[in-house]
Amino acid sequence: MLGFAKKLFGSSNDRKVKTLTARVAKINAFEPQLAALSDEALKAKTAEFKARLEKGETLDDLLHEAFATVREASKRVLGMRHFDVQMVGGMVLHFGGISEMRTGEGKTLVATLPTYLNALAGKGVHVITVNDYLAKRDADWMGQVYNFLGLSYGVIVNGLSQGERQRAYRSDITYGTNNEFGFDYLRDNLVYSVEEMVQRGHHFVIVDEVDSILIDEARTPLIISGPTEDRSELYKTIDVLVKELIKDKATYDFDEKQKQVILTEEGQERIEEILMAGGHLAEDTAGLYDAANISLVHHVNQALRANVIYTRDKDYIVKGDEVVLIDEFTGRMMTGRRLSEGLHQAIEAKEGAEIQPENQTLASVTIQNYFRLYTKLSGMTGTASTEAQEFDDIYKMAVSEIPTNRPVLRIDDDDEVYRTEREKNESILKQIADCHMRGQPILVGTVSIEKSEALSKLLATYAWEHDGKKHNGIPHQVLNARFHEQEALIVADAGVPGAVTIATNMAGRGTDIQLGGNIDMRLSTWRQQQKGLGIVPTHEDEVAQRASLEAEISAAKKQALEAGGLFVLGTERHESRRIDNQLRGRTGRQGDPGHSKFFLSCEDDLLRIFAGERLDAIMRTFGVQEGEAITHKWLNNAIATAQKRVEQRNYEIRKNLLKYDDVVNDQRKAVFEQRQEFMESSDLSDIIHEMRRDVVDDLVLRHLPPKAYAEQWDIEGLTERVKSVFGLDLPLAEWAAEEGIADEEMRERITKAANDYAAQREEIITPEQMRQVEKSFLLQMIDLQWREHLMHLDHLRNVIGLRGYGQRDPLNEYKTEAFSLFEKLLGDLRTNTTRWLMTVEIAYAEPEPLRAPEELIEIHLDPLTGENVAVAGGIPSGLTPAQRQALPTSALPAGWQNTNRNGACPCGSGKKFKQCHGSLV
Repeated sequence: MLGFAKKLFGSSNDRKVKTLTARVAKINAFEPQLAALSDEALKAKTAEFKARLEKGETLDDLLHEAFATVREASKRVLGMRHFDVQMVGGMVLHFGGISEMRTGEGKTLVATLPTYLNALAGKGVHVITVNDYLAKRDADWMGQVYNFLGLSYGVIVNGLSQGERQRAYRSDITYGTNNEFGFDYLRDNLVYSVEEMVQRGHHFVIVDEVDSILIDEARTPLIISGPTEDRSELYKTIDVLVKELIKDKATYDFDEKQKQVILTEEGQERIEEILMAGGHLAEDTAGLYDAANISLVHHVNQALRANVIYTRDKDYIVKGDEVVLIDEFTGRMMTGRRLSEGLHQAIEAKEGAEIQPENQTLASVTIQNYFRLYTKLSGMTGTASTEAQEFDDIYKMAVSEIPTNRPVLRIDDDDEVYRTEREKNESILKQIADCHMRGQPILVGTVSIEKSEALSKLLATYAWEHDGKKHNGIPHQVLNARFHEQEALIVADAGVPGAVTIATNMAGRGTDIQLGGNIDMRLSTWRQQQKGLGIVPTHEDEVAQRASLEAEISAAKKQALEAGGLFVLGTERHESRRIDNQLRGRTGRQGDPGHSKFFLSCEDDLLRIFAGERLDAIMRTFGVQEGEAITHKWLNNAIATAQKRVEQRNYEIRKNLLKYDDVVNDQRKAVFEQRQEFMESSDLSDIIHEMRRDVVDDLVLRHLPPKAYAEQWDIEGLTERVKSVFGLDLPLAEWAAEEGIADEEMRERITKAANDYAAQREEIITPEQMRQVEKSFLLQMIDLQWREHLMHLDHLRNVIGLRGYGQRDPLNEYKTEAFSLFEKLLGDLRTNTTRWLMTVEIAYAEPEPLRAPEELIEIHLDPLTGENVAVAGGIPSGLTPAQRQALPTSALPAGWQNTNRNGACPCGSGKKFKQCHGSLV
């Protein structure tokens, strides 16, 4: 019945696209009059649109004419005219949805339409890409249109200075990667003056490859951290012990499906004996799991994960003396990224590489909550429909499938499933040889570097026959993390007749495979060759070379088309259907013919984990012979079901991550907004006065409980706290002995004494200098308290799941505990800020302006396995070592200068000196 209704009335997507398609006629109606305008008159349309917005028109009112203006500008500047379906895609983006457009349909050009329209509001438009190369390429390419129409554009890439970032963000349109934008947001909340901030708000954003960024990357929150002490020898020692331990598989349990490993009871006993024999356990402890050995347990667990879960050339490669992570979805090297909580160090110890120091969290935000800061969020990709529910649930974005400009001629064959990997590889080699022999370009997709290199070795030695001649080996190109630098060149040549290209994941490559070859890439290569020969080609040389290459490519394209177009061969199914669809989408672009097929075996990871034994039994039952495959639509559906189960599990992980981060998100917003208000203010004396009064109220309430008799008051404790917090030695015992005195009177006297003392201290220096000191101390204390709060929340998150065993909901428990910790943070902020301002001896020197250090570490946490990835660079909070050295030790009270930095602070706070008053020197 549902299918009949869909045929009769069309799907909701069909109805939406039909409505938007009807609006394209209004856009097209502007084309003749805009085409008649001079360049200057066309450029003047931008000023006209802005004026109309100021008079009360909305962006929706301007949509048709603005889109037509961009199309006309693109025709003149780029020689590219937007198709009608691209106009539909642009409207979906403008209305805050996701445009699902197949590979080769021109998503980069589509983005210019809503980008220009929304930039007219003057609040800035952000365009997010998956890597720096694409950000710069797209900005420089499409920026020609924006410049023609009088709008500015900027690019945010790694390595820019603060000034360059500020200029890029102040442009009308800013291109960059999700990591750069997210970390800039966090860094803006760690600087000490508004002038140092780079971003100017979150108005409208378009996310390219939206599924890759908002789904895949959403597993990894953005974390900024700073280094801690070096423990490299401990990692090496534990690694040696764990390697010895896991030789016996009875010592650990490995859940490959969940990617988890734990020690068995036998393993726990064995490692405890080994550690005890080596003298590694803390003295006078009951055993490995004594509280004093928690850090050691953590190191053992990380070493176990490094040696059992993580595989060289699949999860990471060793380049020189460095362990470099591999992106699971793109197959690229994540240079500079590191796992956190000691896991990367454990892998470095495992591989004998140089061990880098660990890190401590300074600030964090999830990808989901960062992008939900935007007033309007939109995205585009070739593969989003499989995750439509998640986009709607998390981001409130609907997915619209945009029709192709030309009919899709690609043929998608059913999967071929073999019993063993050896049989599968034999069939893959035959298929590759057949395509190569017929001149049909073939793209072979693998899921890991290891698999791509294994297939490359098989191709290099494969013996095959053609026209009665024997051949040994098939020429091919390998595209994976090891050959990342040649990526664009390899992809550009993948459409040449007979070309064989092995690629590890094709998500977000950004370079289309064009049948016959890529003219721009070929021309660029020719220029480099000429330069290498010391020849500077003239304009005429370039024109002649382009003509020659166009003729050559045209002939090659005809040959490739006659052979059937690009053949895409998948060597196994990925956990996510989207990754498979991205691979398939590389062929059949813009109406070209194409072919795709996946070759699987019962030994592939996905089938082995989810259906291997059952499938192998079925094949045995039906008597499938050596080298034979089974092919059926039911089998395709069964594999798709297994993929859906994995996708659903990953979605639940991401949703669970977001639930926990939502608990912290309100706290983060409150702290960041309050911090910015403090930065923007030049006078915080009222806030400091209020804090001082609140601290007095807290102390009196704690030591002089309401309705308690004077004899029950803790005068001794109150006297000690007033002295440590306010630096005041008040006769509280004498006041308490006065007849009829109440706690309210005590509160008022202490408050007056504190205010009078604060006023005296202000007289020592000018009020203007005191305002600077108050602002500096308050901002530093916010950073310090927030940092400690994040550390407490991390520890809480690691253990809160155990409360499920007590029939209590871990999420509700986390909410309650996190709220209590936040209340404690606010109380500690008031007390510590007040104590600093009241007890630190004021120096007469003009204080240096606070600046953030130039080093920080940016981290992504992966909740699937619990690890983090980190990259160095940026701006954390706190004083630089040079600034600390510049502060005079006379700023400390007499007798405190020689205090041991790891000893207790003399102020009585209970903290170490280096974490309290000693943090200033």
